[in-house]
Amino acid sequence: MQRYLAASTYIDVDTPAIQAAARRLAEGAASEVDVVRACFEFVRDEIRHSVDFELNPVTCKASDVLRHQTGYCYAKSHLLAALLRANGIPAGLCYQRLSVGDGGAPYCLHGLNAVYLQDFGWHRIDARGNKPGVDARFAPPAERLAFAIRERDERMLPEIWAEPLPVVVAALECYDTWDQVLANLPDVELLD
Repeated sequence: MQRYLAASTYIDVDTPAIQAAARRLAEGAASEVDVVRACFEFVRDEIRHSVDFELNPVTCKASDVLRHQTGYCYAKSHLLAALLRANGIPAGLCYQRLSVGDGGAPYCLHGLNAVYLQDFGWHRIDARGNKPGVDARFAPPAERLAFAIRERDERMLPEIWAEPLPVVVAALECYDTWDQVLANLPDVELLD
């Protein structure tokens, strides 16, 4: 579990801003679930999704997402993992492979999280940000994610990563604007 609590380049738990935000979100929480809910709802509702709001800069590090209050789903998942880890709650990164359009190619990854809850084990949560047609919630034991798998070449990748995938980091660090990232969303090839 230690790797899901660790600080790193992109999940920079040890920065003063992340530490302060994590403490503030945990204030008054009566349980682990309350802390997770507060962190989840903060990232989902207060950090604006780069595409929905057409916002720059492109962020990747958790502390940058917090400072600029914007990020792609991947960056928002880095911030949520950092806030949870700063509160001593194991958190990892998960990905879905989804169609970019209404179905079929091209495909891209969608970033979300998994959190380890004492009463439920690993539980996936998606703080992407709600909008018409997207209603993600923290409602354990049920998973209420932003997107459903609709076709054969879409997948919920089963792994829980402690660190972001290199292809995700590359996309966020290679481009300067939200629309450049949108035109070059990361994807992975399915093995089966």
